[in-house]
Amino acid sequence: MDIKMYLTKLMFGFLVVCSFSFATLAVTTPLEYDDVFEIEFVSDPQPDRKGEQILFVRNWMDRQTDRRSSMLWLADTKGQLQALTGVAQNAHSPRWAPDNRKVAYIADQQIHLYWLDTGRSVQLSRLNQAPANLSWSPDGKWLAFTMFTPLNKPAPVTLPGKPANADWAKPPIYIDNKHYRADGAGYLAAGFTHIYIMPTEGGNAIQLTSGEFNHSSSLSWHPDSTALYFSANRHNNWRELTNNTELFRLDLKSRQLTELTSRFGPDSQPQVSPDGKKIAYLGYDDRKLSHQAMRLYVMDLDGKNSKNLTEPLDRSINSFQWQSNSNSLVISYDSEGKGVLADLNLSGRVTLLTDDLGGVSYSRPYSGGQFSVADNGFIAYTQASTSHPAELATLYRGKRQALTAFNRDLLFKREMGKVEAFWYESSVDQRKLQGWIIYPPGFDASKKYPLILEIHGGPHTAYGPYFAMELQLMAAKGYVVLYTNPRGSTSYGEDFANLIHHNYPSHDFNDLMDGVDQVVNRGFINDKELFITGGSGGGVLTTWSIAHTNRFAAAVAVNPVINWYSFVLSADMYSYFSQYWFPALPWENPEHYLKHSPIQHVGKVNTPTMLLTGESDFRTPISETEQYYQALQLRGIETAMVRIPGASHAIHTRPSNMMAKPAYIIYWFEKYRQKRES
Repeated sequence: MDIKMYLTKLMFGFLVVCSFSFATLAVTTPLEYDDVFEIEFVSDPQPDRKGEQILFVRNWMDRQTDRRSSMLWLADTKGQLQALTGVAQNAHSPRWAPDNRKVAYIADQQIHLYWLDTGRSVQLSRLNQAPANLSWSPDGKWLAFTMFTPLNKPAPVTLPGKPANADWAKPPIYIDNKHYRADGAGYLAAGFTHIYIMPTEGGNAIQLTSGEFNHSSSLSWHPDSTALYFSANRHNNWRELTNNTELFRLDLKSRQLTELTSRFGPDSQPQVSPDGKKIAYLGYDDRKLSHQAMRLYVMDLDGKNSKNLTEPLDRSINSFQWQSNSNSLVISYDSEGKGVLADLNLSGRVTLLTDDLGGVSYSRPYSGGQFSVADNGFIAYTQASTSHPAELATLYRGKRQALTAFNRDLLFKREMGKVEAFWYESSVDQRKLQGWIIYPPGFDASKKYPLILEIHGGPHTAYGPYFAMELQLMAAKGYVVLYTNPRGSTSYGEDFANLIHHNYPSHDFNDLMDGVDQVVNRGFINDKELFITGGSGGGVLTTWSIAHTNRFAAAVAVNPVINWYSFVLSADMYSYFSQYWFPALPWENPEHYLKHSPIQHVGKVNTPTMLLTGESDFRTPISETEQYYQALQLRGIETAMVRIPGASHAIHTRPSNMMAKPAYIIYWFEKYRQKRES
């Protein structure tokens, strides 16, 4: 997006009228593929201590660079907006100084400081790596952060005989780390993440932690600025048991580390209460289940008297923040697909505040949102909707207020598909299941439409009533789109999610087909034009489904797992998957791996199938896609393979790839539509 185009868009969306009704505007045409570049969304809202102003990140899609970019903005409680940074600076992670007069933030891998009274900013740091988890000390004198610290590791072999200026091949790369690559990051450099501090007036970064351990967690200061609290796995066997993190106190003066927890399981995200007497944190006792819900605990500052406050809630806590009185916390969690904010007191009583948190995931309708709380209980959060990505909203004394409408220009010129929620019963065990229908713009119930079943990944994630650009684009092409939360999904309790523990795929297939039946029975679906697609875990269930039914006219499996045996031995998180998703290592129980592998059932597939995967996907490597493609080719099934150069598991990261994915899906489905009478 060039500057002129961006400023035009900026001016159009600058004045926000909270009572603005989209229903009063005349819509024109359905979405087009390149409308992905028109998406904007709010993230990381940060109110000041008085709850009078809110810092937030405004994210937009740059058409010229084909990447998401971000700026810092400021809003007051009346919705008056002001940009703090320009389009040339990719700014994020804004954090208020304790005096509310300055803002620290990260841009272009450096820490910057912005003075609100003068509007001046300066780059504070001169770092060689990107900082993260930025945090002010309560006395305003220090900024703490985490940063990857390279480890000098010379190659074990030096080759002799190279003439001066000779053009030899690049030297071999020697790898002996257990975790040597990560999806989205590629092959990892040698080194570890450590905690640093630097003076707020600028200066050198001081490394506080050491050793061959990673310290990548959020940071919490003691109110007197003498100590930091964080989580890390500093066990000797951390490479084998990566999930076993503990909480630590780091005394700044002595550099002494004190371990505060010791159970087997993850303890994370420590937050010291404002009065300095207690620590709240997330964790669970690890039972090696494929899904284990995060509970919120509170303990004394020395690690004693830990108490689980959210066990009866039976929902996984995503994030939390202390209220200023130190007697309660605001928590976020997903329930039945919706993002919830609630008040939690120290007795464990939960009081619902709002259930419209979310909208940060804009490509598919995944749950998840962000919030922050001021000293007076004023809450700023990302507000979800089925018609647009996250906008900035506030909640104070029971009153909700939307402060931004950055997507109203897109909604003015394009008509979104209406989204309807519904419940249905599983034919397996009569469990209540939840689904959503996206109707194509201009929907007419007297007509017959093709149906796309779109399946979420994970498998332990959840879809919900959120904007989903990819699915809206499918609906814009005249398809009814169905998405559901079958067994294994989160936000319905730990037991529901673990119905597929060591049993995936299985009856989740039946849950999906029951959802399709419910929509077909409404009478507006052409049952000869049923299509199926999904990504990651949804790709698994796509390839599993077409081996167990011939009802679909065509299928598109996006970054699927085809062979659990080869997947566990090639995925980046192989240590985790092998321990938590399966009863044994592949060679110890190959029968179990093959029983649940789509490749084992490929001989039953007759459905024309396209496979689509990023070439740099290290989560579900493209070798999985290639196995299935070649198997279908050997069987003579109509098939195609789409490879996305440079794309990781998160294909939508580049906007053009977010266009390409639904475009190829629709292309494939259109090939197998019934010929309609002219």
